[in-house]
Amino acid sequence: MFRIVIILCLLTCTASFVTAAPIVLRLGHIAEPENPYAQGAMRFAQLVQDRTHGEIAINVFPSGKLGTQRDLIEDVSKGSVDLALTSSAVLASFVPQIALFDLPFLFRDREHAYKALDTLGIELSKNGKARGIITLAFWENGMRQMTNNVRPIIRPEDMKGLKFRVMEQPLFIEMMKAIGARPVPMSITELYDALKDGIVDGQENPLAHIVTKHYDKVQKYISLTSHTYTPEPLLISVQTWMRLTPDQQNILRTTAEEIRDWQRRLCIEQEKQFLAEIRENGRCEINDNVDLPAFRQATRSVWKLYTRKFGDETLKAVLSIK
Repeated sequence: MFRIVIILCLLTCTASFVTAAPIVLRLGHIAEPENPYAQGAMRFAQLVQDRTHGEIAINVFPSGKLGTQRDLIEDVSKGSVDLALTSSAVLASFVPQIALFDLPFLFRDREHAYKALDTLGIELSKNGKARGIITLAFWENGMRQMTNNVRPIIRPEDMKGLKFRVMEQPLFIEMMKAIGARPVPMSITELYDALKDGIVDGQENPLAHIVTKHYDKVQKYISLTSHTYTPEPLLISVQTWMRLTPDQQNILRTTAEEIRDWQRRLCIEQEKQFLAEIRENGRCEINDNVDLPAFRQATRSVWKLYTRKFGDETLKAVLSIK
C-alpha cells in the first residue's frame, strides 16, 4: 500500500511538471535591438513571463531574422509566427482601412495620434481578425524624415526627379509622386546597400531607423519634414490567441498597452538623442527650415485617394478628435 501511495505521488508530481511547461511564443520585427520599439519588445517579453509566472515565454527575433514585415504578417495570419511588430503601412495590405493612419500630415501632434490610434485605430484593426490577426496595441516608430544624397529638401520642388525608396505600399508611392519624386518600392532589408550604391538617391524613415540602420553614414542631407507619423502595431496570431486562457489573454493585452505608453515616451526621448548624435558626428547636414505648409498642400491629393476608396467618415472622425 505504501508503495502504491509513493507511485501515485510521483505520477502526480510528474503530471504537474508536464503541465507547468511554458508556452513558448515567437515575436519578430525588423528593427535593430537598440531601436525604441525593439526595446519595447524585450520589456514586453520579460513582463509577460513575470506576470504569467513563467507560463508564457516570448522569444524575440529582431533585425528581420524571421523575415520582412510582409513575411511576418503573413506568418502571423497563418499561425507560424505568434507575434509581430510591424508598420501600419504594411498592415494595411491585410487590413486596408489602417492606411488612414499613414496619411501625410494627418495628425496635429503626437497626442492627437495617440487618441486616434487608441480608439478608432483599435476599432478598425478588428477587421484583421478575419485574416487571422489581432492587434493588441499601437506602439510607436516615430515621425518620418527625409534623407538624400543630392540636395537639402526645403520645399516640394526640391524633391523633383529624386529616386526615393518607399515602402511597397500605394499610399507612400502616391505621396512621393505628389511631391515630384520618383518612388522606388523596396524592402527595408535592401535599403542600406541601395543607398550606398546609388540605386536610390534617398529614403524616408523615423530617426530611429536612420541611425540604428546607419543610413546617416551613406546620406548627405537629413530634412526634418515629419511628414508622416508611423505607428508600430503589435500583432498576435488568432491561432495563438485561442491557445491561451482568458487570464493569459488579459495579461498580454494589458501588458501590451502598458508597454505602449512606456515605449512612446522612450521613442520621443531617443529621437532627441539620435538627432544630437547626427549633429555631433557631422556626417549629415540637418535641415530644419522645411516649408511644411507647402508639403501639406502638395500631399493633399493623397487624402483624396483614400477617401475615394473608403469614404471620409473615419477621416472626419480622426480630424475631429480634440
